[in-house]
Formats: sequence, structure tokens, C-alpha cells
Amino acid sequence: MPRPLAGLRALAWSGLLVGAALLAPRVQAQPGAVPGAAGASPAQAVATRPVVLSIAGRLLKNGQPGAPALLSLEQLAALPQHSFTTQTPWYPKPRKFTGPLLRDVLAAVGAQGETVEALALNDYKVDIPMQDIVRHPVLLARLMDDQPMPVRDKGPLFVLYPFDADPSFRSALYYSRSIWQLKALTVK
Repeated sequence: MPRPLAGLRALAWSGLLVGAALLAPRVQAQPGAVPGAAGASPAQAVATRPVVLSIAGRLLKNGQPGAPALLSLEQLAALPQHSFTTQTPWYPKPRKFTGPLLRDVLAAVGAQGETVEALALNDYKVDIPMQDIVRHPVLLARLMDDQPMPVRDKGPLFVLYPFDADPSFRSALYYSRSIWQLKALTVK
């Protein structure tokens, strides 16, 4: 069975989304694979973590093909966080979104590819060129207005472009790549 992503420091975060916890599978943590809460040794890692994002496809670990990565909200929160406020077609006023850059998430799992296929909870799929992910600050938002996003409000994960930062992002092409209720990525 694939292990949760090793090497990221999981942070204690009490605000887990109830919807994500109910929808996501639970994965047994491997001792030593993912450190637990602040100050805990790897042997004291949290027993189970709700998986909110799986990443498969062309992943390399130590130069060898890697197993799919299963990530929890805690692991995503442990990556460097970025925020921007932007107007979107889905909300009547600008909203603040926070999370890791998608390029940082993919780098952490050793993604090597030209395209990332994103899959939502409702099975909507969209291909995002790796060139977009590397060149632009594409955000894997886990917070909206500093609060976790429930499934009913496009959460728990939402891929977003900074629409207000560049007028070219305000197009059907980039809106279609901004997938909400993200559950899986496949690197091709």
C-alpha cells in the first residue's frame, strides 16, 4: 500500500474539514515516514491521517519511479504557504485564498512530466500544462478567507490562478483549469 508522502513535517491542525474527513480514505502512517505533531518523534507519528489528495503518474524518488503519494491537509499545510486575493467568476466579491503553490507540491513528490491531469470529487477532469504550473503562481488553495473550505464551498482543495495579477488569466482557458474539490493529480 502506498505510504503518505515522507519528508514533510506534519503540523498539528485541529480544524480538519468534516466533509474531507468523511470523504477521504484513512491511511495507516508508517513509523518514521511522516513526523507527528510539533516535537513528536517519527515513532510517535499520528496513527491515521485523512488523505485529501493522491498524486500518481511520473514520480521519481531517488532517481527511481516512485509510488503514488497520499497527502493529508497537515502535510499540505507543512509546505510553504502563499496567499492572494482575487476576483473569481464563482464568488460575487474578491476572496483571499491560501495554500502551497502547486509547483511546490509536485516538486515535493518528485513529479516529472509535461502535463498534470487534475480530477475533482465529481469526476471533472482537466489537464494543466506543467509549464503553467512552473511559470505562474498556481495555488493549491486549502483556505478561503483564512478558513478551511468545506466540500459544499469548493473545498477542501481548489486549484487557482491569480486572476487579478494578469489579465490573460481572465479567460475560459484558465477558468477551466481552476478545478475545485480536487481529489487527485496524475503526472503525465
